[in-house]
Amino acid sequence: MPMRVVLHLDMDAFYAAIEVREDPALAGKPVIVGHPGKRGVVATCSYEARTFGVRSAMPSVVAARLCPDAVWVPVRMGLYVEISRRIRKILDEEAPVVEPLSIDEAFLDMTGWAKDLDAGAAIARKLKDRIRAQERLTASVGVAPNKFLAKLASDLEKPDGLVVLPKEAIPETLWPLPVERLWGVGPKGADKLRLGGLRTIGDVARTAEDAIASLMGASMARHVKALAGGEDDRAVEHDRASRSISEERTYTDDLRDPREIDRALLARAQGVARQLRREGLVARTVHLKVRAGDFTTWTRARTLREPTDLVDPIVGAARELLASRVRLEGKGVRLLGVGVSGIAPAGARAGPLFPDADTVRAKRIAGAEDAIRAKLGDTAVTRASLVGSGLPMHHSSGKPRTKNGRGFPEE
Repeated sequence: MPMRVVLHLDMDAFYAAIEVREDPALAGKPVIVGHPGKRGVVATCSYEARTFGVRSAMPSVVAARLCPDAVWVPVRMGLYVEISRRIRKILDEEAPVVEPLSIDEAFLDMTGWAKDLDAGAAIARKLKDRIRAQERLTASVGVAPNKFLAKLASDLEKPDGLVVLPKEAIPETLWPLPVERLWGVGPKGADKLRLGGLRTIGDVARTAEDAIASLMGASMARHVKALAGGEDDRAVEHDRASRSISEERTYTDDLRDPREIDRALLARAQGVARQLRREGLVARTVHLKVRAGDFTTWTRARTLREPTDLVDPIVGAARELLASRVRLEGKGVRLLGVGVSGIAPAGARAGPLFPDADTVRAKRIAGAEDAIRAKLGDTAVTRASLVGSGLPMHHSSGKPRTKNGRGFPEE
């Protein structure tokens, strides 16, 4: 049986690196990609900004306090997505199986192509060299016998790193790390382990499974015990992550006018539908996320009769969810998100024998709009109801939830 060889490739400070590439005057400066307003959030930042403690998803006011001399640049998602597509093409040309995790990272299964981890490292170097030559960007790659170790390895020597992590190196490399580095162990799980005196991955590896089960349950104990020993049998799944697409915004001032809220819903649904068409996908389930000014949050979902890549069915479902399953009771809307799941390639299933005339017309209009945007830019065409809306909006999170395998969870 061939040795399993898995690579995890992670672009270094992807958005910030692109902005520096586009404007070399930013090189060496603390760059923050995001909106500096009172409700802004850091999308990502350069490594120079990270030395001040700035991190992705940090509130902008905190980032500005930590790094007052930072250079702020707005998010340019269209540019990042296009570059991500070109990098994905490189990965597809070099690897038999690619599992994208987000816009800037992916697993690659080289089993059968690379005879061992050293051969996998040679492929990783080729990938890094091609990305550097074609896109003038750097990537960090971890090479290991499974996904957990590969992802962990890719983070050990950022930026521009290449780390091979064989199982023999686990005691030296893996075990000194804190328990939070175990996949699936969040802050609450880490607190439970620390209450039992388990602070490092090595502590978990040296502790009996029954003792760990008394802290966090039998199922989780088996999981963390296996990972601490470097065991992970998850397969690298081709395009597994293309299971949800979502777009959300946090607003500088709470939205209270129902017309503004509806326009915001339409704008988010429009972005999601556009992304579906860009990737040649359709979706069957629509998700809505609403956060009020007091941080009360609702996540709701509705399944459509037919999968779609059109804005009208998506925004229609979102409107219905907002009207029937969210009780704002006078609260303003701080954050609004629309997402879809149940994603499949367009044309994967037979359509109706006699398609609805309105749907056919809507598809033609959407195709024409996409063609105009491709030629003249994303703002070249928009719906009349969104013109002059004046909505103060910006991205609320770092990486767009376009390929993360998760939708907004149902409450």
